[in-house]
Amino acid sequence: MTIAPEGYPLTAAVSPRVQVVPTTDSTNADVVHHVVEAPGDWPHLSVLLTTDQRAGRGRLDRSWVTPPGTALAASVVVRVPGLPVASRGWIPLLAGAAMTRAVRAQLAGTAHFASLKWPNDVLLDAGKVCGILAEVVPGHPDTVVVGSGVNTRMSRTDLPVETATSFEAVGRVCDEDRLLADYLTALDEQLSALTVAGGDAEASGVRTAVESLCSTIGSDVAVSLPDGETLRGRARRIDADGRLVVEQDSEFESIVSAGDVVHVR
Repeated sequence: MTIAPEGYPLTAAVSPRVQVVPTTDSTNADVVHHVVEAPGDWPHLSVLLTTDQRAGRGRLDRSWVTPPGTALAASVVVRVPGLPVASRGWIPLLAGAAMTRAVRAQLAGTAHFASLKWPNDVLLDAGKVCGILAEVVPGHPDTVVVGSGVNTRMSRTDLPVETATSFEAVGRVCDEDRLLADYLTALDEQLSALTVAGGDAEASGVRTAVESLCSTIGSDVAVSLPDGETLRGRARRIDADGRLVVEQDSEFESIVSAGDVVHVR
């Protein structure tokens, strides 16, 4: 898929800089490099995007590679000098929630449904359609680059795993410009709300808003933890720090700050 000749006017109405590249190894790596080299050229909500990313990375340092033209990769500069450091763990969750809202808008009037899988995967009809990766820029602690990869025109035969899906796989056409514009708008709104509330996710309404989109809550889950252990139980809520609270054996709760979640049902 080639870039539309009209570009991304809706996105440009939200973002101060929209840079489109025909191909790249990693949009996140590119943007981190650009911000380090010329930070003034990349203000808040600047975005670099492509439909041909050759060596993308996901969470837990996994590779993310798709056939050219089948997915949209976009990396956004988020500047958060007013957000307390202790609250910045919410940034990837807010990005996942914002993309969930943007995907839902693409599905209006259909029987398809989008939800958030904690912490920041976007599901379309229970299949993963988008992943998020957030990175702090070296030497710029108040600047975070948030990368997202959305499976747009990927056929079922090209899907990397059985748990993945795409807009094309469910018979939908993605309006990429509208998707990005909606995503950036929702992300900025939630970041602003969290910042105004001094990083308090409860007072800002951010925690409730994210939970309302999260299909992990109420699901039986198996969580692969960084130490190799697997935690099994029912996901009950997201706490004030953005961590997942899992109830085990209907008796006690465990707090998960990082892990790979599988919805058992």
